[in-house]
Amino acid sequence: MKNTFLPQEFLAQIRDGISPSARDIQTFIKGISTGDTSPAHIGAFVMAVYLKGLAKGDIVTLTKAVRDSGDVMEWDLDGPILDKHSTGGVGDNVSLLLGPVIAACGGYVPMISGQGLGHTGGTLDKFSAIPGYNVGADNKLFRRTVKDIGCAIIGQTGALAPADKVMYAIRSATASVSSLPLITASILSKKLAEGLDGLVLDIKCGSGAFMDNFEDAKALAKSLIEVANGAGVKTSGLITDMNQPLASAAGNGVEVRNVINHWRGVRDARLHKITVELCAEMLVSGGLVKDVDTARTKVETVFDNGKAAEVFARMVTALGGPSDLIQNPDKYLEAAPILTDIKATQSGTVSAIDARAVGNAVIVMGGGRKKPEDTIDYAVGFDRIAPIGTKISKGDVLARIHARSQNHVAEAGKMLRDAYMYSDSAPDSPLIIERIPANK
Repeated sequence: MKNTFLPQEFLAQIRDGISPSARDIQTFIKGISTGDTSPAHIGAFVMAVYLKGLAKGDIVTLTKAVRDSGDVMEWDLDGPILDKHSTGGVGDNVSLLLGPVIAACGGYVPMISGQGLGHTGGTLDKFSAIPGYNVGADNKLFRRTVKDIGCAIIGQTGALAPADKVMYAIRSATASVSSLPLITASILSKKLAEGLDGLVLDIKCGSGAFMDNFEDAKALAKSLIEVANGAGVKTSGLITDMNQPLASAAGNGVEVRNVINHWRGVRDARLHKITVELCAEMLVSGGLVKDVDTARTKVETVFDNGKAAEVFARMVTALGGPSDLIQNPDKYLEAAPILTDIKATQSGTVSAIDARAVGNAVIVMGGGRKKPEDTIDYAVGFDRIAPIGTKISKGDVLARIHARSQNHVAEAGKMLRDAYMYSDSAPDSPLIIERIPANK
């Protein structure tokens, strides 16, 4: 006899901390698409999970059910299907470098990216700064680009984990976004829908991250890695420092210029190191090399011989962007009308930077969204950002601002200046705080 699913009984179990059956979780999530699960049911569910949590096995079941609410990609390619997910930060343009590097090393990267959230920049917004680049490419173009070039980076389509979009909107409306089980299911349902063989996570920790302390970052990393591996995708992660902008640039088009400089050999040391380490983890995860040291060498080689830059250029062209972007960025990337230096008003060694404040300064200029429907100004931001450890004299340059108006120069410039803290010396903080292997 077929068991009857009663949503109120299912919700009572979640409310009381009792693990429901896998079938009931699957039925509940499937009902989001069919209409059998009402918004009231979803609201009760996310709040009950927020308050009571879910067992690890239940999070795996939930993640797979949300993944299966839409299309799940299947591939028939001659190399591993790999991807990376970052929890977000300021000046984090790693994905623009990492995808082409992995493709140049023999992997395939079908990366589904998102827009900026809060003070953090989004990979999708950075690519949107490139004229003609189609972040909304259809499935046919997306798959062809991955197959032919090895890498494609676009936005989420409506066919990918659609139940997550509905749940996230209700989580946002019910103050339950910060639930660890729901964060885990939301992130992984979309990544696992890509049909991956391996996934590497970059869990940011610090003033510019959503997880500003190590304990929370470690809990998120552990949850993501355990659930992803439980769902059948080999996953490892790095907990990395986000107590200052990762690159020396913050802002969408400004960060694209920073990446182009990177391809040309002018590289931010911290950005390069994080990219190399994440790529090395991915190559080992995908079985393309045996150990991390060999992987690092391979990554550095494709940076230095131009093969990764070539993949980047081909991907941009395949997805509608200009074929000579690397050679002629000024021809295509919009420039802000005002470029001026933001100067220090005191002397000392930079000992800390409020990275969140830097990200918010970009938003103040229109380089991020205050509301989901806001239009972004891709030209504004900062570059030449002085990192922690820089010895500063009064009047020295902290950063160069790319602004649309003098009012923005005054307001965002003050926010940037106020984000800097000084002392006699700078702390010696590791860039990679901890590695978490797939079997932990």
